[in-house]
Amino acid sequence: MWIVLAVDGSGRKSQRYKKQINGSSHDLPKLGSRVKSACKDHPPDVEAARAAFASRRYGLKLGENVTQVEINMPHRFLAVLAVALMVNPLSGQAPPGADSVWTDIVSQWQTAVTEEGIVGASLGLVVDGALTKLETRGSANLSEGRPVDPSTIYHWASITKTFTAIGIMQLRDRGLLRLDDPIVKYVPELRDVHNEYGSMEDITIRQLMSHSAGFRAGTWPWGTGEDWQPHEPTEWSQLVAMIPYTQIEFEPGSKFSYSNPGIIFLGKVIEKLSGDVYEAYIDKNIFRPLGMRRAYFDMTPWGLLRFRSNHYFVEEGRVTPGGLDFNTGITVANGGLNAPVDDMARYLAFLMGSRLDGSDYDAVLGRSSLTEMWKTVVPIGDTPWGASSMGLSYFLYEKDGNQIVGHTGGQRGFISFIYFDPIANVGAISAFNTLGLDDTGPDTRRMQGEITERLVNELFPLFRDRAAAASGGR
Repeated sequence: MWIVLAVDGSGRKSQRYKKQINGSSHDLPKLGSRVKSACKDHPPDVEAARAAFASRRYGLKLGENVTQVEINMPHRFLAVLAVALMVNPLSGQAPPGADSVWTDIVSQWQTAVTEEGIVGASLGLVVDGALTKLETRGSANLSEGRPVDPSTIYHWASITKTFTAIGIMQLRDRGLLRLDDPIVKYVPELRDVHNEYGSMEDITIRQLMSHSAGFRAGTWPWGTGEDWQPHEPTEWSQLVAMIPYTQIEFEPGSKFSYSNPGIIFLGKVIEKLSGDVYEAYIDKNIFRPLGMRRAYFDMTPWGLLRFRSNHYFVEEGRVTPGGLDFNTGITVANGGLNAPVDDMARYLAFLMGSRLDGSDYDAVLGRSSLTEMWKTVVPIGDTPWGASSMGLSYFLYEKDGNQIVGHTGGQRGFISFIYFDPIANVGAISAFNTLGLDDTGPDTRRMQGEITERLVNELFPLFRDRAAAASGGR
């Protein structure tokens, strides 16, 4: 049951919504005082009021009893907050047993985060397009004593690659390229790559999207990890200088081998055909239409610094901060994305086909093009959650005839994932801000795998059964 509450800056309940509020089990005076506090603390600042209202400090945790906060400020002294509340967060959405399974998974996740020494983490569940559950734990910034909350902005690393792939599909659908075009048509510098398997004219955009073109895994093969070295090459010219020393490592199209440089080349295709720098193109053609208002690349805008998570390394028992920001340089197309979980939930809703207010899905990509991206291009191997393969920049998993789609991210101390079942309309999002560098630190990737396995094998099938029942078993 959805309830809407509007409150002005003085905390008085709006008569306009009184009828809708009646019949709810919420303590309206108490709720009104919380809204009043949020407005009082941040009267001219929409984002700060939104964060304050949704924070646990006011007892309203996004994803549990607050799933959406909309704020309009007609003038600086009046704040009207429309808060979408659900009496029972998953009532009418979750199949029998789902709440129990989710609670057990969360318990395991919370215990692991604490015992392993993860500084901060988030875990969210998206059902029918809504972020119905969001668990947060630990600290976003130890030096500031700032806890992880629904507004915390994480770095999503290689999940960025899926946005790059959507950008390529947009250009394809507009008739500006074909997936089987040779990459040298758009990035002629690659003609100087050594290819003992044939001509560089034979390597296609499709092969780059599916990590089957034969390029090496790492962008910068000569780095030795010194503090003075850049995290990644910062200029295209640096990558071009390496091209004559680059070779194709296997027959293109013959197998999967994860490659960061391959995605960088796709980013250059987007820039060449659109006339925009990569970051501007993705912002205008994906972030804005999907309503991802706080998603951005690389350096954090000043107004969002108070939400930005630091990242941490643990070595020899010591926790060391890595800094709020780092420059992904020329590799931005394969790993530069930063965003809060709720923006990533909007992205997941788009992928699952659940239309949200404030989103223009048709301006991003048609459904047939999305599902084309989730067809196997090259196999990978078996995993605990199914036979894996690579589509067009999405990892695919199939088990008992059912498909899971997703991608992981890992860069510096940030580890993350998104996974969803496109038929059952359920997905999960996770982010950690800590990485162990030796046995004294957390094995974050192992934890990620264990949580993924339970979500995919125990929780998602319950929603799949629901979807089958709704369609009459077809």
